[in-house]
Amino acid sequence: MMRAPSLPALPRDAASAASYAVELRREFHRHPELSWQETRTQARILDELRRLGLEDVRPVAKTGATALVVGKRREPCVLWRADIDALPIPERSDLPYASRNEGVMHACGHDAHAAIALGIARVLAARASDLPGSVRFVFQPAEEASGGAEACIADGVLEQPRVGRVLGLHISADIPIGMVNVAPGPFFAAPTSLRISIEGRGGHAASPHQGVDAVLVAAHVIVALQAVVSRMTSPHESVVLTIGKVEAGYRGNVLADRANLAGTIRTYSDRVLERTVEHVRQVVVGVCAAFGASGSVEHRTTCPPLVNDPEATESVRREALAFFGEGRLLASPSMGADDMAVFLQHRPGCYFWLGARNEAKGIAGRHHDPAFVIDEDAIGLGIAFGVRIIERALRELSGR
Repeated sequence: MMRAPSLPALPRDAASAASYAVELRREFHRHPELSWQETRTQARILDELRRLGLEDVRPVAKTGATALVVGKRREPCVLWRADIDALPIPERSDLPYASRNEGVMHACGHDAHAAIALGIARVLAARASDLPGSVRFVFQPAEEASGGAEACIADGVLEQPRVGRVLGLHISADIPIGMVNVAPGPFFAAPTSLRISIEGRGGHAASPHQGVDAVLVAAHVIVALQAVVSRMTSPHESVVLTIGKVEAGYRGNVLADRANLAGTIRTYSDRVLERTVEHVRQVVVGVCAAFGASGSVEHRTTCPPLVNDPEATESVRREALAFFGEGRLLASPSMGADDMAVFLQHRPGCYFWLGARNEAKGIAGRHHDPAFVIDEDAIGLGIAFGVRIIERALRELSGR
């Protein structure tokens, strides 16, 4: 068990912003909204941005928002991105601010991301006269679906002023509060959705020899697919292959004539992805043929791998050492996915994990789980650290 380290003290303005942000986070948590449906969240964020006196406050990407803190000059400009959508998961908690939207929950921390971004905006708005450039805040919809990042970029968030670096964080329920996980290069994987269709032949369960049982074939396909990673992929390459959904059958005494499997592949490179998909296709077609069935495979990659820029990441790493202290940094890439990757394709930058687990308080949930919970002390840390790395980035960009 990783013990939570002692936490750094917050500057006075960050501590004040933390109280403000915690209340906002609880409000967002109480009223979660699914991808492309974040209308209440959007309205609340736009209202706060206007209250803070920011410039260029406007909707983007249908249900997102953006605003600008302008310093001594409009450029250089650093972009801070926060995602805002929730998941179709029923919340199981006794929190006083538990979800009131049945079947929908902030089970991945996007409520905290939005609140931290507003807290950072509050601190930087008060410091605007000292900033050597400007800061673009983007509250992005539809991270859990797809297309949100692209839609924000299409609405011009990288221009006027031109963004020179992009930054952002993801709350982590896996690492202790007071720690940061950051590394250069591939840091999140590209997610590829997988759909496998199996066609058998129906019949009566009492005469199985007269049909081709698609359920049995699906079971063998699922087992055989485990060899794609364990035996067909080099141990030096990173691949995840998961089948998460199986649909088949009509009732217990009927042989299923078809089965549909849905899953995901996670990789860091197009080359490895192409080879993995081909291996999946070979296994599916071959196993199905062995049982007299037929099988087909469809796949779709929804966003690229997230690749951190080495220079921007080193800047974040050095600031993390200064703020959190020695021994508080990890460098462990994730096989999760995040469409912050799209921003990082267009501009250099860094995305990192901020610890929010605290087993001493009984806070040890998992992402995308109905019991997901975070230590809210991470919100103040995210604000204070976010301000530091944004200000450092502006200084570095100004010195070029």
